[in-house]
Amino acid sequence: MINQAIKKLITYALEHELITEEDRIYATNRVLEVLNLSDYEEPEQDFCDVDLENTLKEILDYTVKNNIIEDSIVYRDLFDTKIMGALTPPPHDVITWFYELCKKSPKEATDWFYDFSQNTDYIRRYRIKKDLRWTVDTEYGKLDLSINLSKPEKDPKAIAAAKNAKQSGYPKCMLCPENEGYSGRINHPARQNHRIIPLEINSEKWYFQYSPYVYYNEHCILLNSKHIPMVINIDAFRKLFDFVKQFPHYFIGSNADLPIVGGSILSHEHFQGGNYEFAMARAEIEKTFKVTGFEDIEAGILKWPMSVIRIRHKNSERLIQFADHILKKWRKYSDPDVFVFAETDGEPHNTITPIARKKDDLYELDLVLRNNITTDEHPLGVYHPHKELHHIKKENIGLIEVMGLAVLPSRLDVELKKLAQVILDKADIRSDELLAKHADWVEKFLPKYPNINAENIMEIIEQEVGYVFVKVLEDAGVFKRNDLGKAAFIRFIETL
Repeated sequence: MINQAIKKLITYALEHELITEEDRIYATNRVLEVLNLSDYEEPEQDFCDVDLENTLKEILDYTVKNNIIEDSIVYRDLFDTKIMGALTPPPHDVITWFYELCKKSPKEATDWFYDFSQNTDYIRRYRIKKDLRWTVDTEYGKLDLSINLSKPEKDPKAIAAAKNAKQSGYPKCMLCPENEGYSGRINHPARQNHRIIPLEINSEKWYFQYSPYVYYNEHCILLNSKHIPMVINIDAFRKLFDFVKQFPHYFIGSNADLPIVGGSILSHEHFQGGNYEFAMARAEIEKTFKVTGFEDIEAGILKWPMSVIRIRHKNSERLIQFADHILKKWRKYSDPDVFVFAETDGEPHNTITPIARKKDDLYELDLVLRNNITTDEHPLGVYHPHKELHHIKKENIGLIEVMGLAVLPSRLDVELKKLAQVILDKADIRSDELLAKHADWVEKFLPKYPNINAENIMEIIEQEVGYVFVKVLEDAGVFKRNDLGKAAFIRFIETL
């Protein structure tokens, strides 16, 4: 049985060009080594169109049955990555292939590398398919929503083991280049099948890879070769445009460099990009303006729930200089009338989330104004989802959500399905411990829908979740979309 699974795995590797026919025996022996097997008799049966998920499951079931690993998602992930690592070409081959394709076209190179990253199971296709995705039409355009089900949750045994595990400072974080080929541990994922492409960005060594969780098409990560903190400055703008010039079919953006309004990993400088058009990229400028010294640059305030300035020009260096001018003004800007403070007690609050792209012959840069001030009323952030929205979204609003894609917690998969049934049954939501937090929200939207039935209930709930996401973004907006906020935004523009 295990011999069949091994042959299927080798066939898969051949079908997806991870190995060649000349590698067959060598690759088989590598897999046998991982499985601690010294005997192998190749089955006569041939296989084709091998399903990787089922094949790996067969092998993992064998390892559990034979006490090679514990039956836990964490240990299974560590082990199947080790198996795939035995079939993944070494970095120098991957880099050579990538740059050979780059000579033809950067898009051909990224198309190949994205497919390769899935074929090696670094991006687990079968898990990504589990994510729930839908769109909702709003006054700001069609927003994307997703419930992330592809990132596995640790079981209690693994959590306990992680607490007792020896702490390690290698790799320093999940983004460090040292992750490439790393065997992993109970509190750090295995990366034997992970490959990264070296790039020169702003005369520095950087690396290009894909996110293993792929929140959108070709979701890539650009990371500094050094473990240095995130910072938004003129060099950050240069790095973004340097990447766009090399890969003009991709957008690239950066999380802000302050806690609350920044990403989850502020300790390692990195950007996120990809081949996807977010709702924010489709949003239109609703008010144009000119700034002395930069009259040649098209600039305006975007029609978007957050506070966004869009600037466009054929010359990227002009945009870089203008963006730096705006950033420096924003870092020091305060407007007490709308509770905007550049700093309190020496702690800075103002920063920017930038997103760069190329459209036809114009470079485009969106600058999202961010502020991370907290108060007793809003301890998680004044410009953060407010408490009444936490039943849907409590987490920080980073780059991906800023652009119009909600990444919602996995708990909502169960909660929303159960909520749909409770609504259909006309039962008491407040008496359900799991659902009580949704009661106020449901009571507000239910009157809008006189004809609720089993066929439309989930569509209605998804629509209303989308409207909550709009409010989440509006909460994160520094200048609100009312007369007071719009006037305040103009006051800032007039300081430029």
